[in-house]
Amino acid sequence: MAAIAIVSLFPDVSAQNQAQPAPRARLIPARTVSLPGSSDSNSPAVWTLVDGVPRLFMFTSVAGTATRHSGVDISRLTALGQIDFDNHPGHGVWLEGVIPDVDGTWYGYYHQERPADVCAGDSRTIPRIGAARSRDLGATWEDLGVVLEASPNSHDCSSSNAYFVGGVGDFSVILDRDQQYLYFFFSQYVRREVSQGVSVARLAWADRDAPAGKVSVWLRNRLWLPARSVAAGDWVRHFYPTAGPIYRAEDDWHQGDVDAFWGPSVHWNTHLERFVMLLNRAKDTSWTQEGIYVAYAADLSEPASWSPPARLLSAGRWYPQVVGLESDGTDRQAGAIARFFMGGRSEYIIQFSK
Repeated sequence: MAAIAIVSLFPDVSAQNQAQPAPRARLIPARTVSLPGSSDSNSPAVWTLVDGVPRLFMFTSVAGTATRHSGVDISRLTALGQIDFDNHPGHGVWLEGVIPDVDGTWYGYYHQERPADVCAGDSRTIPRIGAARSRDLGATWEDLGVVLEASPNSHDCSSSNAYFVGGVGDFSVILDRDQQYLYFFFSQYVRREVSQGVSVARLAWADRDAPAGKVSVWLRNRLWLPARSVAAGDWVRHFYPTAGPIYRAEDDWHQGDVDAFWGPSVHWNTHLERFVMLLNRAKDTSWTQEGIYVAYAADLSEPASWSPPARLLSAGRWYPQVVGLESDGTDRQAGAIARFFMGGRSEYIIQFSK
C-alpha cells in the first residue's frame, strides 16, 4: 500500500476546501485512564444530574452486549451492569451513540450484527444500525427499530473479509448545532468498491420517536435521498439507498489488499468551532491498523466540505474517540484539550489548535 496519497483518495473534497489551512491536533502522553471492562466500539457518554449532583454515564460494548458505567468524572467510573431491552432487537448489539433530550429521555443508536444467512454456512455477519429509547438513565431501553441498512443483494459471499460480507455500521451519531438533524457517520461495507467507505445519513430530530424509514442518505452534490417504504397489510419494509462515501475506499474491503477508512467518531470542538472526525485506516481484510486519522468540517449539512484526513498516529488500536474534559465534555463535545481513547483505553491527551 502506498504511504499516503491523500488527495487521490478524496474526489468529493473541493479544491477550495483543500486549499484552506486545517486545524492541527497532536497527542501528548499522559497517565493512563481505562474505561471499566472491555470496549469494542465507540463508547458514548452523557452528563446528567442525579440527586442534584452531576454524574457522567458511559456505555461500553463488547461481544454484542453493552454495559453502563457511572461516576463523577472519566477517571472514576463504576460498572452498573449490562443494559436491558424491553424488546431486544436480537443478535449482537453494540451501543455506539446516545443523545439526551431536554426532558430526560435518552435516544440510543446501536450497531447490530445479523448472521449472513444469505451465504450458506458462513459465520460472518451483515451489520445494520438501529435506534432505542431510555427513560431511566440508560438502564433499560425500548427498541425503536432499524434506521439504516444496506440495500438488498449488496453483500459479497465470496468476500475474504474477516468479519463482514456487507452491511453498514461502525458509526457515531451527533445532533447538529441547530437541533434539526441527527447525523450518522458510518462505515459502508457493500459489494461495489466505488460505494465502500465512510458515509453519512441524517434523521430529523423531530422524528426521533418514530425513526424507522425516516433516515435519508447523502448521495453527493447536496442530494439527500430517503428510504423507499413498501407496505403489505400490517407489514412495512424500508429500503435504503446506497450512500455516496465522503471518504471512498482506495482498495476493496472484500479482497486481500485493503486501503479504507472506517469507524468514524465525530464531535463538536468548542475551541476550533468546527466538527472533528477521528478515523481508523485498515490495510487488509483482517483489519490490521495502518493508522488513525483526523479531519475537520464546519457544517454537517455539507459532507463534501470535510478536509482530507491527516494521520494522527501510526498503527494504533481500533475505535479512536475523544472525551471532553470540561463539565459538559462527552464523546460528542470537547475543547482544546481532551482525552484521546482507543478501544476504551486512554494513554494520551489530544490537543487541538487553530
